[in-house]
Amino acid sequence: MIKKILVPLDGSKLAENVLPYVEELALKLNAEAVFISITNRMQGYWPFEDASQPDEVRLMPQGTCTMEELAAKYLDYAVIGLAGKGIKITKEVICGKTSQEIVFYANDNHCDLIIISNHGRGGLSGFTHGNIAAKILKTATVPVMVVRSAKLK
Repeated sequence: MIKKILVPLDGSKLAENVLPYVEELALKLNAEAVFISITNRMQGYWPFEDASQPDEVRLMPQGTCTMEELAAKYLDYAVIGLAGKGIKITKEVICGKTSQEIVFYANDNHCDLIIISNHGRGGLSGFTHGNIAAKILKTATVPVMVVRSAKLK
């Protein structure tokens, strides 16, 4: 029985092509839709500008995640069309390596299905950043639904 659907989104319109499928499945199965976005972890020290102090450049410490706030705002925007439709929605931003974190999250949070998108170019070779879909299919311990993305004009 599918009660929790994991939906990784990366900020691209192509990845958002899964949303109609998520909506339909979540409504029919009365399942929770868990939307995650994975941000990168910066290693070492990297200069960055602090918006509150524009004339000062700081160093970002090792292991710091990047763009977490932007990813959280994106998830809010991406799922706005599902709001008010009776679907339980959870959103979370995770820091790490994309395919690995998706599989870990699905396992650790007892997800019953992962729904991802691919570009439809050369099979499963592209989920926005290369072979993410292929890696997920290879390592996931739960069913994975791959939606071929419509081409954007």
